[in-house]
Amino acid sequence: MELRQLAVVVAVAEEGGFTAAAQRLRTGQSTVSTVVRALERDLGTPLFHRTTHRVVLTPAGEAFVPAARAALQAAERARAAVSPVSGTVRLGVCPGLLADLPRVLAGLRQAHPGVQVEMRQLRPEEVRCGLTESLVDVALTTGDRTPEEGSGVVTLLPPEELVLATASAEPSSVPLVGFPPGWAIRQAVDRAFPDRRGTLEVDDLAAAAGLAGAGLAACVLPASAAARFPELAVRRFGRPPRWQLAAVHRGDSSPAVAALLAQLG
Repeated sequence: MELRQLAVVVAVAEEGGFTAAAQRLRTGQSTVSTVVRALERDLGTPLFHRTTHRVVLTPAGEAFVPAARAALQAAERARAAVSPVSGTVRLGVCPGLLADLPRVLAGLRQAHPGVQVEMRQLRPEEVRCGLTESLVDVALTTGDRTPEEGSGVVTLLPPEELVLATASAEPSSVPLVGFPPGWAIRQAVDRAFPDRRGTLEVDDLAAAAGLAGAGLAACVLPASAAARFPELAVRRFGRPPRWQLAAVHRGDSSPAVAALLAQLG
């Protein structure tokens, strides 16, 4: 049994199919199928039920995949112990969080070129499951939505000011852009402005900024997000509301995870 075989099986399980797993692993679908069949032969049992439209784990697969993930993580830690900081960090991000994530990732690449980051979107209620089932190594959420004690180590990031971003028009004459329920920025704005009037709702920061730039709306954004759109006028509040992000991770973090946390902080 080889680590490559374990990685292929885990990719098929997480992606839900051979084609998606092949794309993630940057290889051909036939290669993925061959590797899985060979491992199933060695184990003497199928790991997946294959249908026309989807692939699901068999009971043997349900037992095998968590152990395979643990073996891959142990191998990653062993490799990191004798080499420069390297490896893959699986980062779960709740919708609407960390608008300057590209800056963070650019800093990480410059400091540690051997560290790769795989991102997936998580709803706040999925953070605990993502960590306990080893689907992600680090999850970004808001400081008030961290999972219960025992689900991971919580690192609070520096709090950030929320600002009003608009065109040059008087902001009181236009509606406020809203974001979908479940978005962290939506929750922060709801708390800060419970009596605001009807809003336009979008599910993309760039779309919100576009509406504001066209003079059709105003939007409340973290200062780091507003800075991405220099065409907007930024107004500070008299008593600026703030929000705080948190990075949640397991206690046995690898050097690659520690490097990402250092960039976030």
